[in-house]
Parts: sequence; structure tokens; C-alpha cells
Amino acid sequence: MTKGGSIETVRPHVLIVCNQATHDSYLAPADLERLATFATWRWLAAEERDGAGDRGPTPGLLRLVEAVRDADAIVVCHGAPRITQGVLDSAPRLRFLGDLEGDRFAGRLDAEAAWQRGIRTVDTTNGSSYPVAEWALALILISLRNAGEQFRHMVAPEAYRRPTSDFGHQHGELFGKTVGLIGCGHIGRRLISFLQPFRCPIFVHDPYLPKEIPDALGFTLTSLDRVFSASDVVVCLAPLTPRTRRMIGQRELDLLRAGTAFVNVSRGPIVDPDALIRRLQRGDIVAGLDVFDPEPIPADSPIKRLPNVFLTPHIAGVTAASRTRFFALMVDELERFFRGDETLYDLRPTTLANRRGEPPLAGNPSAV
Repeated sequence: MTKGGSIETVRPHVLIVCNQATHDSYLAPADLERLATFATWRWLAAEERDGAGDRGPTPGLLRLVEAVRDADAIVVCHGAPRITQGVLDSAPRLRFLGDLEGDRFAGRLDAEAAWQRGIRTVDTTNGSSYPVAEWALALILISLRNAGEQFRHMVAPEAYRRPTSDFGHQHGELFGKTVGLIGCGHIGRRLISFLQPFRCPIFVHDPYLPKEIPDALGFTLTSLDRVFSASDVVVCLAPLTPRTRRMIGQRELDLLRAGTAFVNVSRGPIVDPDALIRRLQRGDIVAGLDVFDPEPIPADSPIKRLPNVFLTPHIAGVTAASRTRFFALMVDELERFFRGDETLYDLRPTTLANRRGEPPLAGNPSAV
């Protein structure tokens, strides 16, 4: 076998480690057939809790150590023991390590140990970025029209009356509006492509983003304060890390101008919920929220009664197509790697710096 630059002369062996539920809902037969065209594969059933393996040997970990001896690639997901240095030591042929749905934070594998061994590490969590980006666009449009309030009017017992001075009447068109994004990973970049027909100037705050990206995609990389103060629509797409927890508080929300729509499709704890409620109670902005803190939202929370809020129950990334897409993208990556091509969804040092809440320069500033 060769490690890169040429086509494999011996079929590589891929070990897939996950629980039964993941096997049944993520591994589509068509993608397994596609994998079989260039590799042999085996499924190892595992029912560990996420992260098991760092706390000592378990029966599942011992089975994994035995199974990896002839693996050229390991793909993990829900139920898999953590891929530790000990597991890697037992896999002399291993050259590729992938996580189907790990939030791109390497929670199920020791990425640094893999890198030291020259093992390629990838994560295809971006399989759910497709529907999340679509729902972000939907919430932008819904919020600008304040459609949640209109729906309440339509289903109320009183007679229907079309308002002429509401938020949606004043601010309801997206075309030409400035959109600010907090975070610009896979979801953000896909959302930018969706916004192109609306000719929206776009501001982005993302300290982990290489400066080549805004140049290539045509947006302005800027501060968090400028995103809040200069945008007609603000969309939160940041991951939840120690650095981003409660990153959006009263000070940031007070920067929003009257007539702004605030959308969150990432994680609820990034935003101070009490500060958000207070800002919305002023009545001059609208929010479209797929996430909140806590979840489920308490029955007596004021957020449920505000007329300028549209709520959905954390559904943005939950589609049948996204479930099988995680593995479809991983098969793409495996084929690229074993054909000698470059993979697209690599985990890198900046990924781990982001997970730990470290400044981006703690890792390689050009690696995302």
C-alpha cells in the first residue's frame, strides 16, 4: 500500500464502530455498497457512553482494541469507545480516523495522538449543516415579517384584520439588508450562498476563520460589536464552547438597532436568556429562535408569550436526509483518501483550540 499520491493496490479495510441505532439510521445501504467498491468493511457494534475509554478498559474497549489490528481506517459514532492512544497503539496499519457526528470537536478521538502518528482525522458533522442553513434562512424571512405574531392573529377567535403598521410591514423584505453572522463554519458558508440572490452585504465575526475565506466569499470579517450594531439581521451560528457560553448578553443585545431581526440556530446557552427576554420586551426587535436555554423551554417562560418571537423546538438539523448524509460524506472522504486525493473535512489544531475556548492563535492560525 502507499500512503498518498497513488491509487491503492490493495483494498483497505474500514472498521465502523457505532451502536445499533446509529447503524440502522445513519448507514444507508447505498453508501455501504459504494464503500465496498473500493474497500472492505466491518461493523463493530458498540454501546458505550460517549467518551468511554479514558476512564479505563471496558468490555467494548477491549473488543475494539482487538478489532483495530487490521484496520486501515476507523469510523466512529454514537456508542463507540473513545479512540485513545492505547487504541492507536493497537492499530499499526491505521491511516484514517473519522467521526460521523462529533460537532467537529474530536470528542470521540484523541486527535493530537493521531496527528503525531501521521493519521488523517476527519469529522463529517457538517452533514447537518445543510438543513440548519436552510432553516436559518427560513427564520430570517419569518422574523422580518414577524410571522409568528401574524399566525397568532390568524388562529385567534377574533375577526381577521391585516395590520398596516406592524414590524413586518416596516421591515419585512430581506433584499439588500445587511446580515451579520456570528460564526462562519459550514453552516455560515452555506447560508451565505443562500443569501446571494438577496444581494445582502454580509458582516461576519469569527476569530477562527482564515482571512482568505472572506476574500473568496465576498464578506466583511469584523468584530462582534459591529455585527450587532451594523446589521439588519443577526444570525448566531457559533458552537458552544467555554469561550462562547453567554457570549451574547445584555451589552451585545442593546447594540441591536430598532427593526433588527435576531436569529439563533446554534446553541441556546450562547445567549443570556434573561437579557434576551428583556431586550425583546422593548418590542422594537424580533427574534426567530430554534434554540433556547434551558431546553425544553419552561411552560411559564415569558419568551413563549412575547408577540415578537417565533419559536421552534431545536429542529433545524433534524431531517431524515441529514442522518444518512453524515455517512455519505464520510464515504466520500474515505474514497478521496484511499484514491490519493485530499480530504475536505479535516480536524486541525484550531478545531481543538476552539473546543477548549482558547484564543485562535493558540493553534495554527491558518488551520481550520
